[in-house]
Amino acid sequence: MEEQKGSWELTLNLAFQSIGIVYGDIGTSPLYVYSSTFTDGIKHQEDILGVLSLIIYTITLTTLLKYVFIVLWANDNGDGGTFALYSKICRYMKVSLVPTDQPEDAELSNYSIEVPSRNVKRAQFIKQKIENSHGARILLFLAAVIGTSMVIGDGVLTPAISVLSAVGGLQLHVKSLNQNDIVGISIVILILLFVFQRFGTDKIGFTFAPLICVWFVFIGGIGLYNLFKYDVGVLKAFYPKYIIDYLRRNGKSGYVSLGGVLLCITGTEAMFADLGHFNVRAIQISFAGFVYPALLCAYIGQAAYLRKHPENVLNTFYDCIPSPLYWPQYVVAVIAAIIASQAMISGTFSIIAQSQSLGCFPRVKVIHTSKKYEGQIYIPEINYILMIGCIIVTAAFKNTTNIGNAYGICVVTVMVITTSLVSLIMLVIWKISILWNILFFVFFASIETLYLSSVVYKFVQGGYLPLAFAAVLVTIMGIWHYVYKERYRFELENKVSSEYIRGLANDPIINRAPGIGLLYSELVQGIPPIFPHFISNIPSIHSVLVFVSIKHIPIGTVAMEERFLFRQVEPRAFQMFRCVVRYGYKDVYDNPEEFEQQLVQYLKEFVRHENFMLESNSRVQNEEFIEQNNPPPRIPSASILPFIPQSNTSDRIVSARLVLGPILGTEDEIQFIDKAMEKGIVYLLGEPEVKAKPKSSLFKRIIVNYAYNFLKKNFRQGGDLMSIPRARLLKIGMIYEI
Repeated sequence: MEEQKGSWELTLNLAFQSIGIVYGDIGTSPLYVYSSTFTDGIKHQEDILGVLSLIIYTITLTTLLKYVFIVLWANDNGDGGTFALYSKICRYMKVSLVPTDQPEDAELSNYSIEVPSRNVKRAQFIKQKIENSHGARILLFLAAVIGTSMVIGDGVLTPAISVLSAVGGLQLHVKSLNQNDIVGISIVILILLFVFQRFGTDKIGFTFAPLICVWFVFIGGIGLYNLFKYDVGVLKAFYPKYIIDYLRRNGKSGYVSLGGVLLCITGTEAMFADLGHFNVRAIQISFAGFVYPALLCAYIGQAAYLRKHPENVLNTFYDCIPSPLYWPQYVVAVIAAIIASQAMISGTFSIIAQSQSLGCFPRVKVIHTSKKYEGQIYIPEINYILMIGCIIVTAAFKNTTNIGNAYGICVVTVMVITTSLVSLIMLVIWKISILWNILFFVFFASIETLYLSSVVYKFVQGGYLPLAFAAVLVTIMGIWHYVYKERYRFELENKVSSEYIRGLANDPIINRAPGIGLLYSELVQGIPPIFPHFISNIPSIHSVLVFVSIKHIPIGTVAMEERFLFRQVEPRAFQMFRCVVRYGYKDVYDNPEEFEQQLVQYLKEFVRHENFMLESNSRVQNEEFIEQNNPPPRIPSASILPFIPQSNTSDRIVSARLVLGPILGTEDEIQFIDKAMEKGIVYLLGEPEVKAKPKSSLFKRIIVNYAYNFLKKNFRQGGDLMSIPRARLLKIGMIYEI
């Protein structure tokens, strides 16, 4: 009972915190929804009821029913968002375009997937079809990339539309200000917002929830005030017949206005994407119990006001505020807009870091801004690109209507992709009834494609902007991932044979330098081809050499005790090891000293375990040999005969002894590693130059030789990305022809 009470206390605490992080975007939508919907004014009193009915059922069906009660359960070990959905599918089905599968990865504690037992045959059939279809795998990848691109586009549009809408309220009380002044003030606020990103949000994060709570109390309370003051009759909008009447009465213009109505659910995807900081129950409680009623009250109150003052539709939000509350509400509105922008910018940083971990984005520097909260990161390059984009959008469009046209495309495109991916998860992973699956997909996809078609219709009025963003980002991500995949395949096909390593052990020219060498490669199986290239130019190897591969697993985070996966490179006495360092898409490597300590610590644990297993195997084999060749009573209990292998045995202990003599004992080997550690660690970083094969097509040569290399030169290098000290970094160059 006490444990259940503690669990509920934690959930309620998380529900309160989520209000400040998750709902800033959807909470500021009442600033501009009616003005974006009635761009040409209100032509009929009943239109207000039709639009209100559309808003009520759009929020109820899409945000409350679909996301809160269905999509949230499709999380990936607690993480949400388009990338998490794709990662969950990749983990269950072999659809990744880069062949880095390892059986050991399935043993990670966060890797398991709970799979219901129903409809197994159908799910297995669909799974095999998708795995065997290269086109289906590319389609899934493109869905994830397009969804990611649209969310990044949100990172530009959300600050612009939120801050511009909030600041616009000044014109009502300061008549001397024109629209250019409002734009200028908005740009100043945006610049300050992005400049302060590098300090992180953890120091002021505790104030977000109370401030956003105040915002929702204000808009909900003012909405109820307007409802009872102006027209209680707007509650008739809960009858959905008003939607049909509105669309029938207005025809094409009513259909086009759906793009404005759509803005009432901006930020819904953020509720799913930010799930990793909270839990499903916390989000459900905070939205259904607090945010949802406050939003409905706000929109209903504005509709009641418009029934009496339809001429004020362009500034509905501020016009309907009672005079004594105007300035307090204005201040809270600006703060809420800044918080909403902050959350979207942070979300953009997170999704770019996740994309980079899958090899889908050029190298950027990811900086943790808080030791307390793992999700708070900062990416300098992206921050200033977003700032420039926000300034250009705000200065060029000048008003929220055209920005809203662009914003809607981002919102609804991500929703359509989420619906498709969740439908696949329901079909293949959850294995629910195909009838329920079809009902879910058809119902929600129909609503979302209707909205999508209405915002695409406004292509010329600003709708082209997110599509241009997406085209550029998808091109960058597609080029980077294609070359990343081909480069990995080149290394896989040209990896070093075990005979080459054994030959090095007997080569008198090879010197052993004191210290530990960490040779980095993306190859997770075998020795990369850049190693013999290094040896041919510098015939020297460190006394302990570790081939390190940073591998990103399709889960949120990898526990520290499961992060390092070691293998021995034969012959054993040569002190060479393979190490795959596994990170989830939320884990970030940014402290080389800490990383070195962890790697050496787990290397020594591996040596202890390996020697223990070898000694155990040798003892068992010796005992078996003794029992077969000597009567047990004649063997003294304390004697241990040397192990004599059979002629067809290829045990690695024997081969190592034949080549290099006796192997060090466990403690001696650990002391050897400690002494090498004292001499220092040197990073050997492979930086291959990638070129297309001479007989490649012109298109491929342009992509590889020019586009990819341009991106590589203008983004971070590998050493910068991992914060490797330059004094201990040795780069190894080589040409890969792919």
